[in-house]
Amino acid sequence: MEDKEAIREFIRNNYASIAVKGSGGGCCSGASNCCTPVPLDISKSSIQIGYTEADLANVPPEANMGLGCGNPIAIAALKEGETVLDLGSGGGFDCFLARMQVGETGYVIGIDMTPDMIKLARKNAEKSGYDNVDFRLGEIEHLPVADASVDVIISNCVINLSLDKQQVFNETFRVLKPGGRLSISDVVATAPLPQNIKQDMAMNASCIGGAELVKDIRSLLQKAGYKEIKMAPKNNSKEIIRSWAIGQHIEDFVASYIIEAVK
Repeated sequence: MEDKEAIREFIRNNYASIAVKGSGGGCCSGASNCCTPVPLDISKSSIQIGYTEADLANVPPEANMGLGCGNPIAIAALKEGETVLDLGSGGGFDCFLARMQVGETGYVIGIDMTPDMIKLARKNAEKSGYDNVDFRLGEIEHLPVADASVDVIISNCVINLSLDKQQVFNETFRVLKPGGRLSISDVVATAPLPQNIKQDMAMNASCIGGAELVKDIRSLLQKAGYKEIKMAPKNNSKEIIRSWAIGQHIEDFVASYIIEAVK
C-alpha cells in the first residue's frame, strides 16, 4: 500500500472504536470485518492466547479487551525494581500485570498511538490506585522514552501493525539499557502473503496484512543491533489464527510467534 498515512489512520480509528465500544470481533485487533461475526468471549480468548484465570482476576476488567496473540509477560521473566515498556499498551492489561511483578520499586510505561486507548488506560490505572504505571501517547516508531532507560520491552501483537518495523526495532534498541531484553508476542508471516491480503486495510488493522516473514524479522532485529535472537511459534498458533477468520485458512500464511532478543 502506497499511502502509509491512510493505513495508519485506519488502524488508529479502528483501535479508537475498540477503546470506546469494547472489543467484539475476535481478531488481534477486534476488527469483525475480517472475522466470524460470532461475539468474542474475552475470557476464553485471553486464556487461549496464554493468560491464566488469575491474570484475568487481578486486573481491571475494562483493561482486557481480548486483544493479542500471546502473553509476553509469561516469557519476560520480570524482576522486582525493573522498568518495563509496553508497546501498544491499549487499555493497560499487560502493564497492570507487569506492575505486579516489578513491584512498588519498579515502573511500567505504556505507549499507544490512540488517544482513546490512553484515556481508557489512565482511567483504569487511576480507578485501581496504581501509581507506578505511566501511559504516554506516541507512535512506536518514535518512542517518547529516554535513551537507555528501560530494562524490558514487551508487546502483544502490535509491531506487525507498524509500517516501518526497522524503525521500531531501532527505537526499542535505543531505549533499552545495555543487557536489556525484548520479549514480545507477534504475528509473523510463515509464507509470502497474497497481494489481496497485503492490500486489504482491514487485514492490516487485524494484525495479518502487515506481517513480515520470519527471516525478515530476524534480519531487522540483527540490523538494529540485537543479539541472542530467539523466534518460535506458539504451540497452539494455528488454533489462535484460525479462530480469527474461520474458513479463510489464514493460518497457512501467518503464525503467532514468541520473539526474544537482547541488547
